[in-house]
Amino acid sequence: MAKYGDAAIKATRFLLTGQANSPPEAWSSAVRAMFPISISSQQKGCPKTTYLGLCEDGLIKGVPPGKYTRSSKNKCYAVDAVKLLKQEPTLADDQEMLWSKVVKGEKKKPNNQMDVVISLWKKDLIA
Repeated sequence: MAKYGDAAIKATRFLLTGQANSPPEAWSSAVRAMFPISISSQQKGCPKTTYLGLCEDGLIKGVPPGKYTRSSKNKCYAVDAVKLLKQEPTLADDQEMLWSKVVKGEKKKPNNQMDVVISLWKKDLIA
């Protein structure tokens, strides 16, 4: 798993154990723990809004839906990825193929969005 996937798992654990009060707070705490000296890594938007988009739609077990992000693109990528994984779970083993299907073959570079989704999926944290 990549570090942003690990951060998503850590953020979820913060929420489920009451160590954070909201998904944005949980994400911030998790990335500070994962990247203690890299402010740019802590502030990276795509994995953050992917995670918050999943939370927003109630797709992370134990996390209530709510309004957590303004990013519609990364949220859509995340939600589409979950739909695809539910139809074809083996895509969790092929991040490039999952990304290609999410962006419908468009030549768009990923930016850790699938790290977040797949990591949560593999830890059975997707509702």
